[in-house]
Amino acid sequence: MTGLLRGLRRVLDFIYLAAGVLAALCLIAILLLIVAQMVARWTGEIFPGAANYAGYAMAAASFFAFANALNRGAHIRVSLVLNAVPTRFRRFLEIWCFGIAAAVMWYFTYYAYWFTYWSWKFKEVSQAQDATPMWIPQSVMVIGGAILALSLTDHLIHVLFRGDHRIKRNLVDQSFAE
Repeated sequence: MTGLLRGLRRVLDFIYLAAGVLAALCLIAILLLIVAQMVARWTGEIFPGAANYAGYAMAAASFFAFANALNRGAHIRVSLVLNAVPTRFRRFLEIWCFGIAAAVMWYFTYYAYWFTYWSWKFKEVSQAQDATPMWIPQSVMVIGGAILALSLTDHLIHVLFRGDHRIKRNLVDQSFAE
């Protein structure tokens, strides 16, 4: 049983890391799209849909980065309140927070899936010159939302059975407080 749980932990950590890498690649794609659009302007050419593609890549970068950022302590958390309460009450608050957050993200993912499905079913396309099928950028929202929901559920289960979460404190970012 322990080996199975270790294997599951490795798979989950790989998913969170892979999502973070995809987010970084989306940021690089934004840079390349902007440079390509600049070069197109300088040469008198037109790059139709470049701004839309950059927007899709920005949304993808955000949704893919959510779970990785959560696990690395980069999300804003109200740790000031959590540190001020007794340990027993703190655990209750963390269970409540992770439970609500996981439920909201699963709810969001469920409806984002159906939103994407109907966009695919009705063959919706963007209104710009590129006429991109909308289910493509919307599916990134579903995948990123599902990964974040999985991460929140993972932390909730960890708090329930171990008493603490697995979020690493980001001391470097915290040291630059103003």
